[in-house]
Parts: sequence; structure tokens; C-alpha cells
Amino acid sequence: MKSVALQNKRTSVLLKSLTLLLVFAFSMSSFSQEMDLARQKEGRKLFRSLCASCHKLDKKLVGPALGGVEERRENSWLKSWIKNNAEFQKVNAEAAEAALYSTSAMNAFPQLTDVNIDDILYYTTVGEIKKVPAAGETTIGGNVVVDGGAPSWVIYFLAAAIIVAFLMIASLLKQVNELKGKKKPEIQSNFKRDLQELWAGAKKNTFLKALTVVFLILVGIYLFFGSLLSIGIDQGYQPIQPIAFSHKIHSGENKIDCQYCHSSAKHSKHSGIPSVNVCMNCHKAIAEVAEGTELEWNGEIYGKERLDMEIAKVHNAAGWDPEERVYTGVEKPIKWVRIHNLPDLVYYNHAQHVTVGGVACQKCHGPVEEMNEMYQYSPLTMGWCINCHRETNVDLKGNDYYAKIHEELATKYGVEKVTIAQLGGLECGKCHY
Repeated sequence: MKSVALQNKRTSVLLKSLTLLLVFAFSMSSFSQEMDLARQKEGRKLFRSLCASCHKLDKKLVGPALGGVEERRENSWLKSWIKNNAEFQKVNAEAAEAALYSTSAMNAFPQLTDVNIDDILYYTTVGEIKKVPAAGETTIGGNVVVDGGAPSWVIYFLAAAIIVAFLMIASLLKQVNELKGKKKPEIQSNFKRDLQELWAGAKKNTFLKALTVVFLILVGIYLFFGSLLSIGIDQGYQPIQPIAFSHKIHSGENKIDCQYCHSSAKHSKHSGIPSVNVCMNCHKAIAEVAEGTELEWNGEIYGKERLDMEIAKVHNAAGWDPEERVYTGVEKPIKWVRIHNLPDLVYYNHAQHVTVGGVACQKCHGPVEEMNEMYQYSPLTMGWCINCHRETNVDLKGNDYYAKIHEELATKYGVEKVTIAQLGGLECGKCHY
């Protein structure tokens, strides 16, 4: 009996030891995996902030493709090159030869530590990854599988089974309560009967019939004249453009000022559509969007691959070869569809409103920085313009001419602040030829 008990004790100790070893091994494997993910994430962050303007992983940009660069150069060589490229060329012939690859001199990065550079190089080796398999794991069909064990989706299956079991138990408890006589009394509804009685009474009421006819006539007149008044009003107009250009990405996320692209709004009657050369100021270096970028366009979700094709349309229009980084001279116009359009009898000057009046673009065009697809936000009707002139006060800051006029008009109208309408903003000749 003692030997059996001793054997059981030894077996118990052995099982506990194995369990602890497995837990320790799994913990170390998970820790190693998390460390690799952290390095990849930090390297990706540094690469995008310091290197992405001139380099890509898989193709040439201003400089060469950096994917797998550690296979081509030693780690110490790369660190010297990155930290101070110009000084390294003076003492290393290979570095001087490599500098001939591009006419653009590479920036020095003395602020980067060896750890920072190792993280960047690790990212250039592993690239864009979601999960690094830990030791003792392999990936099959995107699922991490522990060698000799079950795939990770089994965990989700077990979790779903537990939830279903709880639901079944709750259903059984409900049935037991009902069998014990705790069933809730059913509410008898007479809604159908009451509705039939109400309809029968309404058909016999002459006054109600006459009132209904008059109401329908008035509604018909309102809808008829309302449809006539809506002719030529294109509020909400959103045509399909030839390129999926997102104001939300450019103006909202990247904080590009409206007048960088629509520069003529400050000086002329029209705001103007930017030429493709303005687009190429940025997209000469930006040939693709960031990973994970998505855009809803014309009812579809555009991912990175589709959006990169949209940037390629800009390159094609400008006659730009992104591989050789030269202009071919073969240009094609981008046939943008105009959205905002006023009748020929209306005179509107952007410079008067933007430069003199200080009116923000969003006042008329709405929250452009939140729009993926641009559309006509305001009705742009005569009444809408007149209301704006009646409600907007004249800005007198730094304008002695307006200050003098304001003083005279304020005395005339008996007000503290003069509106655009009181300044003459309702005169027919201001907006009509």
C-alpha cells in the first residue's frame, strides 16, 4: 500500500512539474512573440516617419527598395550608412559607390540609436505581418496551429458551445416555470375590431369626408408648386467623378488647406479646379496609400489596392512614370464633373467673399473635411443668399473705410452693428447683371 501511495505521489509531482514546464514554455513563447510584434510595430512607425518619403519595401522610389536589405549589407555597415551617410562615404569605398545610385543625397539620422536602427531593419526583413508564429507553432490557412494540437479556431468553437449551452439552460428553466403554473397571461387584443368600427363610423361622417377632400386639395397644391420651385435647385447633387478623390483624407486627415488646391478663390471670381500639376506636388513621391486605408466611394468600399490604382490615374494624367521617375510627355486631361453651378444671370465673386469678407469655405460648401465624395451642401438659391446677407454683420477689423460707412449707417438704421444687407447687399445690381 505504501509503495502504491508513493507511486501516486511521484506521479502527482511529475504531472505538476510537467504542467509548470508547459506553462513556462508557453509563457516564454508568448513573450517572445509579443517582443517580435513590438519590434515590428516600432520599426514600421520609424520607417514611415523617416524613410517612407524616399524608400519602399518592394520597389524603387527616390532610393532603392529596402525589403530584405540585411541580406545585402552587414548590420554594422547599414548603421554607419544611416547615422551619417556623408561621413561614411569618406572612409568607405563601397559607401561612396552606393551613393552614386541616386542624385539626391540621403539625410543623416544621428538621433537614431542602434536599437532604433535594428527595429527599422527588422521591419524591412519581416515586412507587413499580423502575427509572428511562436516557437512550436505553424500557420495553416491563416490559423495558428500548435504542433501536435488543435488550431486556434477550436477555442472560438468551444466559446460558442458554452454560450449555446447557457441559452439552452435558460430555455429549459423558462419551460419549467411555465409547467409550474407561472406562465404569463396572454393579453387579448381587439385592435382589428376597433379599427373596423372606426372606419365604418368615418365613412358615415359627411363633415369628415369634406374636410379630407379639402386637405388633399391643399396638399396637392403645395406639392405641385413646391416641385415647380425646386426646378434648378441641385442641393445634394453628387456626380460620379473620374478619380476617387477624398476631401476627408486630404483636407480632414492630412490638414491640407482648401486654398492650396483652390488658390484662385482668393483672387478671382472662380475658385477653380486644381491642375494635375498641383496633385503631382505631393503624388510625385506618394504612389500609394497607407496600409489599412479604406474609402466608401459610389456605394463601394475601396481598399488599398483600389486606391493605389486611383493614384495611378493621376500619374497617367500627368504623364509620370513612377518606376523610372520621369515625365513621359504624354498627358491626358482629368475630366472632372462640375458640382456647383449658378445660373448665367447671377454674378458671384469668390475673392469678394473669401478675401474681403473672410467667409470660410465651409459656410457655403459644408463640412468638406468630412466628405469622401463631394456634393452640393447648400441650396445656392436667391433666398438662401439673401438670408445670409441679412444675418451677417460687417467685419470692421482693420478697415477704416468700412468703419466710416458703418458709423453713418449705424446712425441711420439705429443699430450697433450693420449687416451686409444694410450695406447694400440686397441691391439687385450686386448679384445680377
